[in-house]
Amino acid sequence: MTQIGIVGGTGYTGVELLRLLAQHPDVEIHTITSRQEAGIAVTDVFPSLRRCAALSRLSFCAPDDAPLTECDVVFFATPHGVAMKEARKLTDAGVKIIDLAADFRLRDPTVFERWYKMPHACPDLLAESVYGLPELAREQIKKARIVGNPGCYPTAVQLGFWPLLKAGLIDASQMIADCKSGVSGAGRKGELSLIYPEAGDNFSAYGVAGHRHHPEIEQGLQEMAGQKVGLTFTPHLVPMIRGIFATLYAPLTKQDADLQSVFEECYANEFFVDVLPAGRLPDTRSVRASNQVRISVFRRGALANVLVVEDNLIKGAAGQAVQNMNLMLGLPETTGLTALPIVP
Repeated sequence: MTQIGIVGGTGYTGVELLRLLAQHPDVEIHTITSRQEAGIAVTDVFPSLRRCAALSRLSFCAPDDAPLTECDVVFFATPHGVAMKEARKLTDAGVKIIDLAADFRLRDPTVFERWYKMPHACPDLLAESVYGLPELAREQIKKARIVGNPGCYPTAVQLGFWPLLKAGLIDASQMIADCKSGVSGAGRKGELSLIYPEAGDNFSAYGVAGHRHHPEIEQGLQEMAGQKVGLTFTPHLVPMIRGIFATLYAPLTKQDADLQSVFEECYANEFFVDVLPAGRLPDTRSVRASNQVRISVFRRGALANVLVVEDNLIKGAAGQAVQNMNLMLGLPETTGLTALPIVP
């Protein structure tokens, strides 16, 4: 049985990793860390997991005491800057790493330092790491020691634009991503803007001057297009708990293209990407608590218009991380991830 470690297990992505991995048939959670909850049983912190036999005897341990080198795979559900400091020790011990923060997403360490205000601790390991968007990098992920799990917005935007860029159907210098996220995307913390009286019954933009996901999205789109791209990215906070809705626009360079067929053919063999029938509209509830992405595509005059929804905590974080783990371990990619969305 593959032994799993989770560093930073008390956030929203941490508990989703626990929920998914505890039901995975081929892995066992060996250790999970938390500074604040060290020594406390996992099921005392998360009563939703009380009836899970795989977690019944598991307690949080302090990061400094965690036997992470005894694990086969370690997930980092931590703030930016943590995984890169531990990466060398773990990889030297033969441990595979999946980082759900940004330490291994941006390929250029100078770009990382510019956006995250810290030098990269291991540029050589960054250079060998793989950006973990399975639909585009499946074969590289299978061979990787370190995977940088994509952010939630970048997952939706890149999967939405990919078929158009692959087919050369849009002007890559004029792409627009108008995106919305539920409040869980900000993490499990008590900031004033995230408490119910502030976020409820409200709709607001943020990060307009510059959001940390912008260079990540731009990096991916440039690799798809094979050229420098132009991207306007505006994120918004909406009064719901979980979900991403990305509305994408770009000028068409081929007006007679059958956009529906382009998307259906591109994702025909992708279990986790559902291209809806022509004319159907996606909504965030249709992917809630699942690893599914649903996409619709329309022609709006001279523009391509793509609508993408995902659960920010699953396909946008923990579920995609498990998808990457499956590939790294040589398991069927869908293992432990076939649960249907929940409604309502």
